[in-house]
Amino acid sequence: MPDDGARPSGMPLSEKQKIAWLRLIRSENIGPATFRQLINHFGSAEKALDALPDLSRRGGSTRNLHITTLNEAERELEIAQRFGARFVGIGEADYPPALKEIDAAPPLIAMRGDGRTATRPSIGIVGSRNASINGVKFAAMMARDCGREGYTIASGLARGIDAAAHRASLATGTVAMLAGGLDRPYPPENFSLLDEIYANGGVTISEMPFGWEPRARDFPRRNRLIAGVSLGVIIVEAAQRSGSLITARLAGDFGRLVFAVPGSPLDTRCQGTNGLIKDGATLITEAKDVLDAISPLVAPDLPLFGHINEPVQHSDISEPRDDDRSLVANALGPSPVEMDDIIRHTGLSASAIMLVLLELDIAGRIQRHAGGKISLISNG
Repeated sequence: MPDDGARPSGMPLSEKQKIAWLRLIRSENIGPATFRQLINHFGSAEKALDALPDLSRRGGSTRNLHITTLNEAERELEIAQRFGARFVGIGEADYPPALKEIDAAPPLIAMRGDGRTATRPSIGIVGSRNASINGVKFAAMMARDCGREGYTIASGLARGIDAAAHRASLATGTVAMLAGGLDRPYPPENFSLLDEIYANGGVTISEMPFGWEPRARDFPRRNRLIAGVSLGVIIVEAAQRSGSLITARLAGDFGRLVFAVPGSPLDTRCQGTNGLIKDGATLITEAKDVLDAISPLVAPDLPLFGHINEPVQHSDISEPRDDDRSLVANALGPSPVEMDDIIRHTGLSASAIMLVLLELDIAGRIQRHAGGKISLISNG
């Protein structure tokens, strides 16, 4: 059974730091990976904010970059406080430990609820929105049984399997990842369930701004959070090309365990889960299958990577020459390439290339992919 004692220790951000972090992550062309590189290079979010206009210009942008203002950040903090929520930085105690380990973990998340629930070892349960009776019953059984063993159940507040998993783990602890802002949950029919989650010490988490209405393209980011906080993910009834399969793929990318519930080959809701089993996911028929596989991963010395604690010793790198910038930009194309390939092709140092890529990133000229690969965004 996971240790349900004191929450992990962390390095709290000051109010000034938190506002600067919020300004930086909400600014144009700044994602989690870019945020990390900026902090590591400049030593603080405030210094990075000051450098953004020049970095964008050097990266080739000809227009003004939108940088979130102090007033905008303070206004979002006020909205969060009125909503009963708070922002948690990646180095702080309430940040989910497993989420720290993933590539490009969100540096700042919005959270409402008891942070202790979010810091316990978690198991994700996701599946079909149009779930069968048996699928809903099985998801609920898994959530109850795993919850009784001390695990928080993570899911996405969707209809069907997600809702069943949340409802069955209200008494033991559940965390809901949202695709929109915390004040814009979806779908509406689960608003009452959300109230129950809060009333029972559960948690909601989002990396999107308050007031953000969820769009279709935001749900994979939500799925990424589910996979990121979980030591393993259980897939119950997933059709081909479903969001649940995205969660399973992301969990595999993060080195998490992927469990799939077998179903009838004649039921389209089970084609995705049966396919996962064919591809190597662990077939499960009871909670013991999951608990036996996950229990070795729950240890006091579980490595927690991904900290970004200010102040950071920033790199003292001289500014690249224009010829170096052209060399890196010309080496890139629409197909993603690895950093090592750029180093070999250009002959430049890794530190110089990283700074050029940072400039191009802030200028909106490159796209970052899984595994640290980079591609050039076509102007066409």
